[in-house]
Amino acid sequence: MTATQRPVTLITGAAGGIGHALARVLAPQHDLILSGRDDGRLATLQAEVGGAVLPLDLTRPETFEAAVAGLGRVTNVVHNAGVGDLGAVADVGHAIWTHILAVNTVAPAELTRVLLPRVRDERGRVVFVNSGAGRTANPGWGAYAASKFALRALADALRAEEAPHGVRVGTVYPGRTATPMQSHVRSQEGGEYRPQEYLDPVSVARAIAFMLAAPDDADLTELMIRPGPRP
Repeated sequence: MTATQRPVTLITGAAGGIGHALARVLAPQHDLILSGRDDGRLATLQAEVGGAVLPLDLTRPETFEAAVAGLGRVTNVVHNAGVGDLGAVADVGHAIWTHILAVNTVAPAELTRVLLPRVRDERGRVVFVNSGAGRTANPGWGAYAASKFALRALADALRAEEAPHGVRVGTVYPGRTATPMQSHVRSQEGGEYRPQEYLDPVSVARAIAFMLAAPDDADLTELMIRPGPRP
């Protein structure tokens, strides 16, 4: 990437939550490639922030190479999309395990692989949006936490492998964030969804933007973000 070029940043899970907020935060300085599950919300977001929409089925990573074939430059990749279903190991069958691992771990690995030549050319960044569950596995969170522990391992290995190519790799670990996914999780936990008690998605988005904008002499490898005290 030359000094006069804007970075091109691909965001998965851009249709809502953190990804949606991130697109708005980055739009003034980045050209965006938006991917997500809700075509209507993506179209509305694209009309607001510009950029391109990239259709991806995260349950079918084998389709990614063809899906990205027509892309031009890609400077940064932010792996934000994810799914979560809770349940005890005794109750969660292989279909749920397979789905969670495919979307949360295998899809980021494969999308990274097929985009790495472009990111290397730009000496860009790969950012993984992980979770507190990527550091501690609580009862009922086995499958989700396993996918996030694996995502952490993927980031750590990639960071060491890609350092010689000038690619920087970071992981963000948000605490509970006021998103539709958090509402779903709270319903599974049998608790009330209180968005005012959680992180604002914009706060997490700004932290990701800070990681992407770090100067070349500063390698931000991990950021942990938790809801702060309320007045």
